[in-house]
Amino acid sequence: MRIPSALWALSLALAVAAHDGPAASAARDFFAPYASNHTNNWAVLVSSSRYWFNYRHMANALGMRVTLYRTVKRLGIPDSNIILMLADDVACNARNGYPGAVYANAGRGLDLYGDNIEVDYRGYEVTVEAFIRLLTGRVPAGTPRSKRLLTDDRSNVFLYMTGHGGNDFLKFQDNEEISAYDLADAVETMWQKKRYNELFFMVDSCQASSLYTKFYSPNILATASSQVGENSWARERDQDIGVFVIDHYTHLVLEFLEQTNKTSHTTMNDLFSQYDPVRIKSNASVRSDLFPRPLDRTRLTDFFGGVAQAEVVDAALGMGSGGSTLSAPSSSEDASWTERPPVGRTVPEEDGEEGEVVQVKGFTMSSAIAGLVALAGLAGSTLWHP
Repeated sequence: MRIPSALWALSLALAVAAHDGPAASAARDFFAPYASNHTNNWAVLVSSSRYWFNYRHMANALGMRVTLYRTVKRLGIPDSNIILMLADDVACNARNGYPGAVYANAGRGLDLYGDNIEVDYRGYEVTVEAFIRLLTGRVPAGTPRSKRLLTDDRSNVFLYMTGHGGNDFLKFQDNEEISAYDLADAVETMWQKKRYNELFFMVDSCQASSLYTKFYSPNILATASSQVGENSWARERDQDIGVFVIDHYTHLVLEFLEQTNKTSHTTMNDLFSQYDPVRIKSNASVRSDLFPRPLDRTRLTDFFGGVAQAEVVDAALGMGSGGSTLSAPSSSEDASWTERPPVGRTVPEEDGEEGEVVQVKGFTMSSAIAGLVALAGLAGSTLWHP
């Protein structure tokens, strides 16, 4: 006999209330009133510029990718969930004294390009049309999986854009522009097609805040490097490379993210409080009127980290004479469940070892929570069977 989800929730709450420890704390955080209810994270990183003198814009996007992917043990977004769009004309440019490499600081301590770079849209593929098709899911038939944004209504999406902008527009490849109206309508299409749960939009360009002023869809948090009428400034020039290698705003954000790991309680408000006009050389701004959660209760990892949650889906629970069975829900847009990022809780790392993920037939959760769920199921089965 199937146990109502309400009884599961009540039994779990009682079991957690009777247990004092890290598992109880984790469960309380999971069911907190301001917790995000998403089940997967995606990132779209766009450098809309080309040509050697725009080196820093490519470094901006690659720096964000490195933070999200190369530090996977800390933040946990797999490369399959990161869509990277850039001109890709810098690493192998004839003027690059460090062929095949891109750096974001004058000391050249970290190669952002590396050997395992995966550029999903490169060169003249980076167009306004391709970008809008990517967001809305209206890609041509035969488009490979790596070029699709396979999100759903439980996806939190981080959208980062950098390039040359003006009032209500951002230039693409020095050839065309995307307007704030086009961007707002594309995001509304995403919402209508249930392609995101919450969306965090970040842009680093001149007059960047004008790009988010036309948003009208729900569950959007937006931030920008500069106000209307202001420039976004380059930060550091490498004398050997010969050009600026990163912008002030993106450097500040990346510096802050480097202090975060996947179990961090750092909030979006903590990030925004770091905005210093003296350091950034412009007035970075935030728009939160479309976002339903308080910024001081919205964790940074809700957008910059892999999901560390488990949920009981009513349709996915079956009870039979042999006990309970748990199965993964199907997706109408993407039938390949096994290729989706895992949903689970990671045990904290010790002595440099990667945390262990405990899985229970389609669900991943900490062993303590798994035991509590099993206990609740046993209690519910006893109550509901004559």
